[in-house]
Amino acid sequence: MTVLPAMEPSAVERTALRRHFLMCRPEHFAVTYAINPWMEPAAGADAAKAVEQWESLRAAYLSLGHEVSLIDPVVGLPDMVFAANGALVVGGRVYGAKFTHPERHAEGPAYVKWMRENGFAEVLDAQHTNEGEGDFLTLDDVILAGTGFRTDIAAHQEAQEFLGRPVVTLRLVDPRFYHLDTALFPLGGGNVAYYPAAFSPGSRAVLERLFPDAVLATEEDAAVLGLNAVCDGRNVVINAEATGLIRTLETHGYEPVPVDLSELRKAGGGPKCCTLELRG
Repeated sequence: MTVLPAMEPSAVERTALRRHFLMCRPEHFAVTYAINPWMEPAAGADAAKAVEQWESLRAAYLSLGHEVSLIDPVVGLPDMVFAANGALVVGGRVYGAKFTHPERHAEGPAYVKWMRENGFAEVLDAQHTNEGEGDFLTLDDVILAGTGFRTDIAAHQEAQEFLGRPVVTLRLVDPRFYHLDTALFPLGGGNVAYYPAAFSPGSRAVLERLFPDAVLATEEDAAVLGLNAVCDGRNVVINAEATGLIRTLETHGYEPVPVDLSELRKAGGGPKCCTLELRG
């Protein structure tokens, strides 16, 4: 029997899948309150610069062949730019968001209204607190769901019943990584990248069991929201400052697409926060 040599990670052929994203232009972006450790109202934020950086992110998606739809920003909702928090969309079904903090309560109905007006017939107004794709990340066969800071475990059960997909609960323990999408992102093909120390010991054990070949990030890269990234199976749109993670992804056969969202990071957001995937 001939034994074939093991394939090096960089030799793996990755396939990009075209995605449909919903985004919100940060015309009213500001840091006027603090609801996570990243936000410092006294430091201020440059709305014009935020728009410029957001436009570069949108352009990156379009250059990769993805479709981008837009929701109109609402005056008085400076965090509405973080579209990922607005809902979870799987198989054409929309599980609406119900935000933790009163400053963001109005965002949930705004995103649900857009969904209903744009052809999504099966929409559930959540009964339990959840922040959409901030804490729900969809893989091929399972949905990973974060809790600990923003989303109630009861919402995990509610989403599973409505969407008919298995939901795996993961507990976050570091307030810097207040949403699951700040500590982990799907790579496609049933694999993920994540920062182990963001999770409780039991949740780390679950991740190790489910994803033995996961890409692990360092604290240095996690601390610049390098894991708040979007992968289409081949290309990874990622914060440019996460240089170590970028090199690691390259050795595993991925094509990093670095972007600068430093202004939006003042509110605790990165590429994924700005991006809600419309599946089905």
